Amino acid sequence: MGHAGRDLNILVIDDNADRAAILEQGLVEAGYARVMTIRSMANLTQRVQALAPDVVIIDLANPDRDTLESMFQVSREVRRPIAMFVDQSDSASITASIEAGVSAYVVDGLKKERVRPIVEMAVGRFAAFDKLRRERDEAVSQLAERKVIEKAKGLLMQKRGMAENDAHAALRQAAMRQNRKMVEIAQSVITAFEMEL
Repeated sequence: MGHAGRDLNILVIDDNADRAAILEQGLVEAGYARVMTIRSMANLTQRVQALAPDVVIIDLANPDRDTLESMFQVSREVRRPIAMFVDQSDSASITASIEAGVSAYVVDGLKKERVRPIVEMAVGRFAAFDKLRRERDEAVSQLAERKVIEKAKGLLMQKRGMAENDAHAALRQAAMRQNRKMVEIAQSVITAFEMEL
């Protein structure tokens, strides 16, 4: 990760001032100079979004269900690498945290020297996970685009008596002429035919 790591804005969420101080010190010693801290759990998601950190570190001694749920909401909404330290945990909480997108879940609390490798692990895992998610979203949108184009071709064949190749070529030429994406032209064709009904 090299020097890029030094420039990360890190947000610490911890309602315990002593523990937060250990964590902040550990981060600074590890070379992370830009550290912000939130002490209270109120309106957490909005506040995290407003601060827009690169990495979130959550430190909880014995999290109750409500606290965990608000953390998981942050994790789902904020889409940032999240490392969560807990002193003790049950397997259900661990499973829930992973499903909510927590990148690193560390049971048995916080030791200063572990801060840096854990931050780096959270960032690395998040990057890998985020890449998968982006690829999946792209695949889904490509599939949706193909369906729109197929539907438009089908309508041109049915309503205008065109062969499939000609319908495809007509869409492609219109897209090139108007400097637009083929799916946009296809959508216009579908809309036009729907208005004829």
